[in-house]
Amino acid sequence: MNLHQFAETHEVSNQVPPLSGINLYRDDLPLQEWVKRYQGDWADAALNAYGQLTGSSLMEAGFLANENKPVFHSHDRYGHRIDLIEFHPAYHELMAAGIGAGITSAPWTYPRPGAQVARAATMYLHNQAEAGTSCPMTMTYACVPALRLQPDLAEHWLPKILSRQYDPRNLPIEQKTGATIGMAMTEKQGGTDVRANTTRAYPVGTGGPGQAYELVGHKWFCSAPMCDAFLTLAQTDKGLSCFLLPRHRPDGSRNQFYVQRLKNKLGNWANASSEVEFRGALAWMVGAEGRGVPTIIEMVSLTRFDCMIGSSSLMRQALTQAAHHCAHRKVGTRVLNEQPLMQNVLADLALESEAALALTMRMGKALDNQHDEQEDKFARLVTAVGKYWICKRAPGMINEAQECLGGAGYVEETILPRLYREAPVNSIWEGSGNVQCLDVLRALSKEPGVLDALFAELGDGHGSALLGQRIDQLKQQFRDTDDIQYRARQLTEDVAVALQAKLLLEAGNSSVSDAFIASRLGQHGQAYGTLPKGLDVEALVARSTPAAL
Repeated sequence: MNLHQFAETHEVSNQVPPLSGINLYRDDLPLQEWVKRYQGDWADAALNAYGQLTGSSLMEAGFLANENKPVFHSHDRYGHRIDLIEFHPAYHELMAAGIGAGITSAPWTYPRPGAQVARAATMYLHNQAEAGTSCPMTMTYACVPALRLQPDLAEHWLPKILSRQYDPRNLPIEQKTGATIGMAMTEKQGGTDVRANTTRAYPVGTGGPGQAYELVGHKWFCSAPMCDAFLTLAQTDKGLSCFLLPRHRPDGSRNQFYVQRLKNKLGNWANASSEVEFRGALAWMVGAEGRGVPTIIEMVSLTRFDCMIGSSSLMRQALTQAAHHCAHRKVGTRVLNEQPLMQNVLADLALESEAALALTMRMGKALDNQHDEQEDKFARLVTAVGKYWICKRAPGMINEAQECLGGAGYVEETILPRLYREAPVNSIWEGSGNVQCLDVLRALSKEPGVLDALFAELGDGHGSALLGQRIDQLKQQFRDTDDIQYRARQLTEDVAVALQAKLLLEAGNSSVSDAFIASRLGQHGQAYGTLPKGLDVEALVARSTPAAL
């Protein structure tokens, strides 16, 4: 007997086609609709081009950047201290594309209706290809309002910060074509409680806003340590103050900024996060002395918005992967997405994804209209509400999407394990869940008009009895201040879901809004795939499946 005839044990069948080379914008109908709804559709051509890039070459670069983590070099071959982090070329490719697309600059250099919405959509696309590179781009984008509080520093730094040229060279700012900005806030003993920081700032001369200081201390988390400068916090005689600390001194020598080690993180592998020390590092005060937190909060608010974008985009890519798989994979004789229980799961995931996108884009609209008092107060509240709720929902939703692929969703050849590892960082970075919920209470209790702005946005339920009931319940919940801190998470969740329901209802797609309201405000189990009967799940599944496939 010739045994070689048995060498081929089986024929490969019932496998889905590769999901590659797609246009992440053109195949995402909800994204297109929400961008248009909030006046960002003037950027349609640019978004279409970036959607093609993120769905093809940048998606490939994302895998490479995560397979080849950053490497820290403390010294050169001759023993000189250099504090450099080496990145794979794919990381630089992603950074150059994102900065070139205006993720770090567009709303500031070309302000117009829908500018923040269009920029959010660009970041939403970029994150799906690779989320780690979004960290330095987020901080660079978000530093602008804080730096503008110190006009002399802004005049020197902003032209490079707002450049669309990515320049990774380790050179003084004067020699570069573009700059990135990082943050270094938390310390070992305090973490989120930055008022417990011990890093000390000593004036070089007279001291005060815009003046030079030398900083001595440490930072437990410094993200993207190869940035050209960092906004950081340190104590002066008048209290915690904000400083801009560059990698190089004015004479071109390296600043006394020392990387101790890189963090070994659960996810976010393409991005370097570090522990650093300042040993007399030269820095310049930004804003009023002793007002470090109010100064840097200008930056923190925008980074929290990007956490909303980040988690929403991770959910969308997970949904795309699950919907694509289920559109081609058969169990028995039927394609998965034609089977009732899988339709229930996919439709539920689609609702979660679009509701997150809706609240994120509504936040973008508020940032585009902060001159309007209602929009400004809405943004003050919903930054914390959205950051809490959307980021909290992402890990579980992505895990459910993995399950749609079975064991294939658990292996690294798909993007889903990376999405799952990435998801928790947005709920932790820039203040974890309790910080956000307490900030919601702070905004509602200490800032006049914020609660009124919330209920003006919610209205009377827009014809939905369930939404009307939820709004009435919210009013009662806020009138009852007993144990309100204990209830802060539930309050924040209730606000978030009510806002999502209102936005979806107002958008006019009844298959989406009816299903969301019936499940999130009515009957829904603890797991995804527990939608009530009578919903148009086929329409929801079709809406979430990549159109080109």
